[in-house]
Amino acid sequence: MADVVAEEPRLTSLAHGGGCGCKLAPAVLQDLLSGQPRTAAFSQLLVGTETGDDAAVWQIDAATCLVATTDFFMPMVDDPRDFGRIAATNALSDVYAMGGRPVLALAVLGMPIDRLPAATIRAILEGGAEVCAAAGIPVAGGHSIDAPEPIYGLVAIGLCRPEEVRRNAGARPGDALILTKAIGVGIYSAAIKKQALPAAGYAEFIASTTQLNRIGGELGRDPAVHAVTDVTGFGLLGHALEMARASAATLVIEDAAVPLFDAAEALARQGRVTGASGRNWASYGQAVALPGGMPDWRRQILTDPQTSGGLLIACDPAQADDLLGEIRAAGFASARLIGRVEAGAAGVRVEG
Repeated sequence: MADVVAEEPRLTSLAHGGGCGCKLAPAVLQDLLSGQPRTAAFSQLLVGTETGDDAAVWQIDAATCLVATTDFFMPMVDDPRDFGRIAATNALSDVYAMGGRPVLALAVLGMPIDRLPAATIRAILEGGAEVCAAAGIPVAGGHSIDAPEPIYGLVAIGLCRPEEVRRNAGARPGDALILTKAIGVGIYSAAIKKQALPAAGYAEFIASTTQLNRIGGELGRDPAVHAVTDVTGFGLLGHALEMARASAATLVIEDAAVPLFDAAEALARQGRVTGASGRNWASYGQAVALPGGMPDWRRQILTDPQTSGGLLIACDPAQADDLLGEIRAAGFASARLIGRVEAGAAGVRVEG
């Protein structure tokens, strides 16, 4: 009798969550970090944990800063190469969001080696290395463990000049807000897990999540750009709120101006949203003012966890149109002006 060959499981079936939707809820993370030692005593540490920024920044000398971050998660797609590409793109985004340019990466790998063949794990690593090669950097090492769920990501190291550092703090009243990528990654990933996303939607999803946010390194050299953050697991509203709190200002989001994936609205109306979207709202909804009568599905879009999402930029309003044109010319066709910064209590207001 012939041996029965076990079918390889889908990557997404091995994980309880996927992508940046795996992140701890903002309120949980804030509670865990509340008792940690402050880093203000280190004068060369320009950016630490105080404002929940995208990466740490250490000033080496008068002309050089080191930008350091790590990001890893469980699969949100079943194609191993695509998983590796998305995870690597997402990790490098934190360096770009600080105004830095990546110089090297280290791989972080945890795999259930008894359930996945070596070829699948190798494809994940190859996908990550492909993205790093596109960014012009090596994967110079890393660490791996045998884990019950598949995990992959990078430690990413970059460089910039001190005056090029861009934080989520620094947004000024009167600033315009630009978002560089469309929203809907979490909604699409929920459909992928149910095998309910058509091929065109998957192509749209991959094109966005594997597009390097390298424009951030250029924005850091523009004095008209006052604050930058990348939009990931806390959703657009969550990361806007982080910028508002760090900048002691009110961020106003124009709901109709927010760019969406083509099928995001239709899928959200069908209830194809992630549990992380609800956890996000429960964590920070008290600091967000929504327009009266906003349907729940629409709010779910604005709290939808993004993986390898776009950059949220606060900039001089007089330069906003020119900056938007430069961002679009760099390949970010979905980039839009989505709101403004106002003086007032730290929070977010959504206008219908």
